Amino acid sequence: MPLHDPAHAFVPYPDVPLAHAGSGPLSGLTFGVKDLFDVAGYPTGGGNPLVLAQSGIKAQTAPTVQKLLDAGARVVGKTVTDELAFSMNGNNAHFGAPINGAAPTRITGGSSSGSASAVSSGLCDFALGTDTGGSVRAPANHCGLYGLRPTHGRISLQGALDLAPSLDTCGWFARDVHTFARVADVLLAADVPPLPPQVRVLWPADVWGLLAPGVVDALQAATQRVTAVLGAPSRVEVALDSFDAMFWNFRYLQGREAWMTDGPLIERFAPPLGSGVAERFTWSRAVTDAQVAAAGAFRGRFKQHLADLLGADGVLLMPTMPDVAPLRVAPESSLEDYRNRAIQMLCIAGLAGFPQLSMPMAQRDGAPLGLSLLGPAGSDRSLVGLAERIAAAA
Repeated sequence: MPLHDPAHAFVPYPDVPLAHAGSGPLSGLTFGVKDLFDVAGYPTGGGNPLVLAQSGIKAQTAPTVQKLLDAGARVVGKTVTDELAFSMNGNNAHFGAPINGAAPTRITGGSSSGSASAVSSGLCDFALGTDTGGSVRAPANHCGLYGLRPTHGRISLQGALDLAPSLDTCGWFARDVHTFARVADVLLAADVPPLPPQVRVLWPADVWGLLAPGVVDALQAATQRVTAVLGAPSRVEVALDSFDAMFWNFRYLQGREAWMTDGPLIERFAPPLGSGVAERFTWSRAVTDAQVAAAGAFRGRFKQHLADLLGADGVLLMPTMPDVAPLRVAPESSLEDYRNRAIQMLCIAGLAGFPQLSMPMAQRDGAPLGLSLLGPAGSDRSLVGLAERIAAAA
């Protein structure tokens, strides 16, 4: 970990020098690695003391981390993750709550809490995270960062701990779009095919309808800026059946897979789990085969619905989260309510497996507020290009 970590963003492992290329497209940049990824010379703790105790020191580095090292970037440490990556609040009962560098009185969001904290606090230039149900997009919104949930499977998660494999993705954070795009060029390369120069901007009216009026007002100038660059949006409806159905079907799939991943460890060792995480695993254990089967069928229908809506040139312009980050002193019940409201928005990209890029473009009550672009499968690098165009027009 860095010698100076005022944000408590890094796991306090002893520093292990890690070789990186002397030159390359990321030369001169530093990065943090969420403690789900293997890094040679370090354990992989997953935010849980038992997982950490069983980990041992890794002999190999995860391919995605190695790709960044080979491009010239330098690792400065492994960042705190919410416990077993099954939270969105940024508070780990065992390793603490990293500080939100953009709004210190508010939560970072999770589960990529340490990565977002490190970048927003200026402790590194970019950081790797993972996103299953919103674990990159939520912290990006809360900490005033660019953050991408990529097309499912676009970036390798080999050498990383699973949560829900059919939903897990690897993303990253940066404070500015130029740095973000440099990393994109290394991790994504070019889209095949890319989005066309002129995209269809789509306004998902039902998603915007989930927001309180004050949040819509706070995003108004940002949406006007985007539409001035990309074009006036066409109104569409995204929900299939209902947002409630989308929420529950997403949760059934995530819950079953999370229990399949971590249930054996929990049943065998009964490790103490933090508040919220313990309850989610208890709920996940009770998900039935019938619920999973119905949710899988729902996901197939929804993915096709969204693919038809977007075509090869459509991009949704939508809020990233229901509001700015809750206060750090908010009770667990309030945080859980916020999380559940957020999943109604976040599950759109999750169910479809499509890329979503959150951009730091607004503020409310002195805290950051993100605006997102969601595109068709495989349009990841094109979305970053659109963000570059929007930033250049500022």
